Amino acid sequence: MNFDLTDEQDQLRDAVRALGRRYGHSYFVSKAKAGEHTTELWHEAGRLGYLGVNIPTEYGGGGGGITELALVCEELAAAGCPLLLLVVSPAIAATVINKHGTEEQRKRHLPGLADGSQKIVFAITEPDAGSNFHRLGTVARRDGDDWLLSGRKVYISGVDEADHVLVVARTEDASSGKLKPALFIVPTDAPGLEKSKLDMEILSPENQFLLYLDDVRLPADALVGESLDAGLPALFAGLNPERITVAAMGAGTGRYAIEKASDYTTTRKVWGGRPIGSHQGVAHPLAHAAVQVELARLMIHKAATLYDAGRDLEAGVAGNMAKYAAGEAAALAVDTAVQALGGAGMTTEYGVATLLGAVRAGRIAPVSREMILNFVAQHVLGQDKSY
Repeated sequence: MNFDLTDEQDQLRDAVRALGRRYGHSYFVSKAKAGEHTTELWHEAGRLGYLGVNIPTEYGGGGGGITELALVCEELAAAGCPLLLLVVSPAIAATVINKHGTEEQRKRHLPGLADGSQKIVFAITEPDAGSNFHRLGTVARRDGDDWLLSGRKVYISGVDEADHVLVVARTEDASSGKLKPALFIVPTDAPGLEKSKLDMEILSPENQFLLYLDDVRLPADALVGESLDAGLPALFAGLNPERITVAAMGAGTGRYAIEKASDYTTTRKVWGGRPIGSHQGVAHPLAHAAVQVELARLMIHKAATLYDAGRDLEAGVAGNMAKYAAGEAAALAVDTAVQALGGAGMTTEYGVATLLGAVRAGRIAPVSREMILNFVAQHVLGQDKSY
């Protein structure tokens, strides 16, 4: 068991940290409040190769794995720039296309995903079904050589800044008559695809959308993979990377909050000339939050290592645990930081309350803490399924 990063991973971590700090949380907040995107940071990260660290070298990537991408997600978040589309585009879309797409799909999309010139977002959640793919109402049906997609999707991140959306639908299996999942790469300007921006109480430069698909016509090669049999494995291919990178982003956000609070409490003096951090009522909650963040980081490292080793079942358990731990730890860290800073914690200047909405959402999405507990109870503890 090795807890040390390789020299290359150390160099990647340090380089991404330096990039994130050059932009910083004030950049992130200013973009979000202006209704703009973090385009400059995204393009620079792409040019430097950080967006494609998990993409094979033959398609312009760094040839690493989810371990490396998790480092990128964590360090940018630790600099105050938690970029949600890192999870959606390089982690989910690139992994699905690389593992289960056709060679033509890999050549068409992976180089752009690697250098940041292309973004592909992900659409599974629906108003009625949530992310339960057994109940998805979005259906794809054949029309000659083409496909027609109809349905609705909700809470779809970044549609306004993406070239394509990876849509999870259901198709009818001709042999059994049953519906089975399939994934389609859909241009965001396709006729019949409409988007409606959702008003969210989260300060973020990335927007959320409701999507309407009304007989969106797609060519045969929009289907991910060589056949419909690729649908289910392609869907599951993106879930573990999603959970691991979301967890990494949460851990980085927790680190950022604790660092901001620690800097403040070691210099803020109110009673008798002593810094407020010398009082246990201030120091102990911060120390507790720091412990929780570090524990989450260990589970993230374990999950990423298992995933990159091809141990998918074990990575699924560890990835869910990592996402749970990081979601709880990030929410605790930001809330504790706000409390330690007092009134200053609620100001934009000090940059911690600006993350309250995001870390609260991290306990809900992409899978809620309750569903993770259901998963652990059933698959780790051997309990009967409760839902």
